[in-house]
Amino acid sequence: MKKRIFLIVLDSLGIGELPDAHLFGDIGTNTLKSISKSPNFNIPNLISLGLGNIDGVDYLPTVKSHLGKIARLREKSMGKDTTVGHFELSGVVMEKPLPTYPNGFPKEIIDLFIEKTGVLGILCNKPYSGTEVIRDYGDEHIRTGKPIVYTSADSVFQIAAHQDIIEVDELYKLCEIAREILQGKHGVGRVIARPFTGYNGQYTRTQWRRDYSLEAPGITMLDILMGRGVKVTSIGKIYDIFAGRGICCSLPTHSNSDGMAALDEVEANGTEGLIFANLVDFDMVYGHRNNVNGYASALSEFDKWLGDFLPKLTPDDLLIITADHGCDPGDISTDHTREYVPAIIYEKDGKSENLGTVEGLDFVSKTVLSELGIMEELIACALEASKNAYSPYSEFCVGAALLCGDGSIYTGANIENSSYSMTLCAERVAFSKAVFEGKRQFKGIAIVSVDKEGNTNTACIPCGACLQFMSEFCQPSFEIYRKINGKTEIYHLSDFLPCSFSLREADTK
Repeated sequence: MKKRIFLIVLDSLGIGELPDAHLFGDIGTNTLKSISKSPNFNIPNLISLGLGNIDGVDYLPTVKSHLGKIARLREKSMGKDTTVGHFELSGVVMEKPLPTYPNGFPKEIIDLFIEKTGVLGILCNKPYSGTEVIRDYGDEHIRTGKPIVYTSADSVFQIAAHQDIIEVDELYKLCEIAREILQGKHGVGRVIARPFTGYNGQYTRTQWRRDYSLEAPGITMLDILMGRGVKVTSIGKIYDIFAGRGICCSLPTHSNSDGMAALDEVEANGTEGLIFANLVDFDMVYGHRNNVNGYASALSEFDKWLGDFLPKLTPDDLLIITADHGCDPGDISTDHTREYVPAIIYEKDGKSENLGTVEGLDFVSKTVLSELGIMEELIACALEASKNAYSPYSEFCVGAALLCGDGSIYTGANIENSSYSMTLCAERVAFSKAVFEGKRQFKGIAIVSVDKEGNTNTACIPCGACLQFMSEFCQPSFEIYRKINGKTEIYHLSDFLPCSFSLREADTK
């Protein structure tokens, strides 16, 4: 168990196209490979941690004994943007893609935006590069005062305005109104404020960008940690991405250097819990602008900082370095790219291990919750609950501990009956208690069995009735934890019940 985890997202550092990249127009993309060809590329510390040993990264040097645990992560969500990537990193898989607008936003949305904001109208309303849109529409914006509304290949509603025409605070208000409008079927991942300065076609975006994100539609690791009293500190745009939910302390930044300085600060302060940082320059400043050399320099600067940061870590610390998607600066497009992302996990005197290719960015959230002791706490609660089992016939005691979306834990034990069909399983007891008290969102359940000899190594799988009961309230990704021979195993509801019965599904057909 760790006292603190530093989770650093190198925004857009993809490491090669996913098998379904063709569905996103991203065949052949590889962000890391593109920048590795630059003369500015120099990352000895990431190489020593095993970046070059990750599956598919055959264009970088390898090391015989890398310092970290490594993996190549394959995104399960249908998307390739910041919101979807970070949601999955935090444990929420987006099975349906967020809405995108290749032909611009529909008239009803634009009309409602104009009505509620009181602006004279809008300009553009097309997919556009952020730098090109202010070049092409900046002069007209200054003449008319109309904000520039545009989108991209991602699920975003972006509003650009010159700071002398629409002040930054006023631009933020426009974005807040847009966020209120864009819900339901038009619930874009982010509304983004894009202030700029300059004149006569020579315009530059400023550091006062702000993101207004859609709230995560499921339970994130941040929700769980806050509910269990574990501090979460965000650095960079993490607070904006999660709309502040589950975050105790936020340190805003405007650049990679700001982010690295903030990481140094919280390390020196002895801040415990999860320190969740996003370094955005890789994506915003270099990836979207097809600046290969700039991207390579930025990663090299991070690597240099990393060399000074690693020795500061203690045995109570864990460092996780990963990414949320790709944004290949060597690609002809300026959009995000559908790629694998790296995962590097480092702890002082830790074991070197290559996990190969892992399905799901939510591997990160599982690691965080496990290393901060949440799963062990749940297992311990289940074991304690088993002591209250009533099992005079089988002499087999089962305890369950249900983790709710707000971090609360409900326990249950099996209650046998001489009429066997009346027996209540531990899982259903825990669920029934939670539902009765108004809980409706659930993250996972730990199950522990104890036989008459007191052994806890017997595998205990929920029965069919319990699985169906769970499916009434939980998604297929609902997690089931079992501890066998000292090792915690994680399964999903869909592993045991691929096809559940639902009247709700029947009603919609």
